[in-house]
Amino acid sequence: MSALNALKLVAAKQQRENNPVVQRRTKLLAKLDEQIALAAAKKNGTEFVPMRSKRVKDDAGNVSVVRQPKRLKAWFWGVDGGKVCVAVRYGNKVIELAKGKAAVETTAGELGGVLATVKKAVEAGELDAQIEAVSAGVRKGFKK
Repeated sequence: MSALNALKLVAAKQQRENNPVVQRRTKLLAKLDEQIALAAAKKNGTEFVPMRSKRVKDDAGNVSVVRQPKRLKAWFWGVDGGKVCVAVRYGNKVIELAKGKAAVETTAGELGGVLATVKKAVEAGELDAQIEAVSAGVRKGFKK
């Protein structure tokens, strides 16, 4: 036990991140990162294909992990006059950024900046109430 006496022992418990607000915010931030990468790829004229891992079992019963392209829908679309509108989504629901306003109008060149600004707002917790409202609606659909 003399080896343990040289260490500083404390009574500490590891914190688990069970805060649902933080979990929802983290989920939305991950989706915003994908949209930022998609907007940058469209601006550069390249293709962005996010990948996901999937376990598959062959005929012999061996399980292996394969990478497959992930389905990704753009949150932005073109409107009249060469403008672009961006709607932030949580799941399949659109988040209202302000009362009665669910989209941001911008130009194609500023699209990445607008998404980065929305990401900063989510990180700061400015959209937590809107995320909670949309999430409650999604959860309500699962109850019978």
